[in-house]
Amino acid sequence: MKTYIVGNWKLNFTVGEASIYLHKLLKKMPNYRDVEVVVAPSTIALQPLSLQVDRHKMKLSAQDAFYRDYGAFTGETSFSQLRGIVDFCIVGHSERRYIFGENDKMVAKKVAAAIRHKITPILCIGETESERAFGETADVIRDQLIGGLSEVADDDFDNVIIAYEPVWAISSTKAAKLATPDEIAEVVELIRQTLADTYGAELAEKVPVLFGGSVNKANAGAYLTVPGVNGLLIGGASLILDEFVDILEVAKRVRQ
Repeated sequence: MKTYIVGNWKLNFTVGEASIYLHKLLKKMPNYRDVEVVVAPSTIALQPLSLQVDRHKMKLSAQDAFYRDYGAFTGETSFSQLRGIVDFCIVGHSERRYIFGENDKMVAKKVAAAIRHKITPILCIGETESERAFGETADVIRDQLIGGLSEVADDDFDNVIIAYEPVWAISSTKAAKLATPDEIAEVVELIRQTLADTYGAELAEKVPVLFGGSVNKANAGAYLTVPGVNGLLIGGASLILDEFVDILEVAKRVRQ
């Protein structure tokens, strides 16, 4: 299984800045054999960057999309419009859930729409600080995981990625603190066990599971060696050229 390194640029960079950054990044990084490099620019930058990106080195991801293909949905971008532009789409990120009010039903429709349009969904799940404090982590993870995958057929699980992003460990949150490898390992094991109980052990082992939460070059190696973790979803560090390249090199070394 490949190692996935996904850089989520969030609401950063103008189209011009994104183009310059991508040019520098492509120039600085080699073609990794077993590391799938993915970046997620803002929606407005996706189309021009799709003409610039070297898809042998890197793939593009959307940060979000709407599950309907067309209609009176002002301000939305559909998966059908993104088809051919991106290979991946982040779905159910905690910022979509907790800032914009997306629930598991909405997330499930987006996951299904992504697969329908040959785009790999990166389904984000994770508990808040209060949910962890009250011992609700397992319930939240199971609900978000099964809820988000509820419209996926068994034959389509080869085209799904899960990202565990504990909300309390994301650097943009007030109470952010680093997750320990043991804490991550416990939840990743829970994710795989939930998948095995629901869809079977063979399928559970095939689904890539990423970790995201204040990832940087100092902790990337430790996170990538957590049992069951197949890559990283990176926020702020993906905006810093040398930092992101260093993380790619860490991923390469871990794969060797």
